[in-house]
Amino acid sequence: MKVLLISANSESINMVPLPLGLNCVAVATRNAGHQVELLDLMGSADHDMLVSSVIKRMLPDVIGISIRNIDNQVMGETRFLLNPVKDIISTCRAYSDVPIILGGAGFSIFPEPALRYLGADIGVCGEGEVAFPLLLDALERGGDISGIDGICLPGRAVQDSCIKRPPLKNLPLPDPALWPVADGVGQDIWIPFQTRRGCAMKCSYCSTPALEGTSIRKHPVEDVVEGIARHVAAGFDRFYFVDNTFNLPNDYAKALCDALIDAGLNIKWRAILYPGFLDRELVRKMVKSGCVEVSLGFESGSEMILRRLNKRYTTAQVREASELLSEFGIRRMGFLLLGAPGETRESVMESLEFADSLKLDMLKLTTGIRIYPETELAQIARAEGVISPEDDLLSPRFYLAHGLDEWLGQTISAWMSDRPYCCT
Repeated sequence: MKVLLISANSESINMVPLPLGLNCVAVATRNAGHQVELLDLMGSADHDMLVSSVIKRMLPDVIGISIRNIDNQVMGETRFLLNPVKDIISTCRAYSDVPIILGGAGFSIFPEPALRYLGADIGVCGEGEVAFPLLLDALERGGDISGIDGICLPGRAVQDSCIKRPPLKNLPLPDPALWPVADGVGQDIWIPFQTRRGCAMKCSYCSTPALEGTSIRKHPVEDVVEGIARHVAAGFDRFYFVDNTFNLPNDYAKALCDALIDAGLNIKWRAILYPGFLDRELVRKMVKSGCVEVSLGFESGSEMILRRLNKRYTTAQVREASELLSEFGIRRMGFLLLGAPGETRESVMESLEFADSLKLDMLKLTTGIRIYPETELAQIARAEGVISPEDDLLSPRFYLAHGLDEWLGQTISAWMSDRPYCCT
């Protein structure tokens, strides 16, 4: 079959993202014997023209659309991002009558309501590398698709929604030839790379356990290094490990760093660290293997709020991690998440003072927490009447502790005014 895969995302939240998940699905689809073309709409001003021209040239048998974000996750200036996807689907309908299949991280958090809202034919919830080729095979044969794990059909619940998660050694890594990057700019791009999926931390607001599970699954280290080497040969030398927690498990992180050092690839990379599980040996190996920057999502400087968010570290551990990274010259980007259950004016000021004392290279502050299904925060919000029991949360809903509304925004603006390293 001829398969057109479209990355619908045109939002650059924090950084311009490349469609990692769709790249991996494209590789799996190609490995299953299908002809695949990947179209990334990031940076394109005229989506209608771009999509229609590809459809008319390719005449696909199936169109897959990946949805990365439902909204921009900003409470004060919320942008709902599914209406542009609706327009893309309308364009596809105008130039083709083939099945339109939705997938991606954003879709997988809200499969039934998103499919209903967008009016597509089929959805793939969770990891598409297995389900999507199975779906294509069934469509090609005219077989029954309703029993495929992860399939979402209009008016029906997801089939076994994301329960059966395969070992990562059975799933492909991205192909450097599929990145929508112009020739000659490879060294200016941070290539997303995922070595692990799943997170066992169960933070109260996080959607990752529902998306990827709570068991950490790992690509074999040798496969990761080989995949990065292929990218280096293609002209890329900067990588962003998008694993939820690069330093968990610790022994895997060290083994990966050792393998990168031994390979001598001369790359630079950044990653996301969990503050509570970091030691000097790992940081030394990170630097030697090319690490230049980390995201340190400590979220709060209040011990009470950390417990409310179900964090497994203390402020002392955050400080220790920050100082260790600074000692080794690794750039640190910190995150504060303000407004959690139990947050007060006193705890906000405590967090701001704590963050200031870390002397970070960059600090991102978020006020209000996006409420996602199947999270502890959603349960709290329903119990407090912040959201109704019937709310599917597709339309963005945020949690902000009572009494902080106007004060928090004004306080943050004033605090940031003479701190140029801060942003919202």
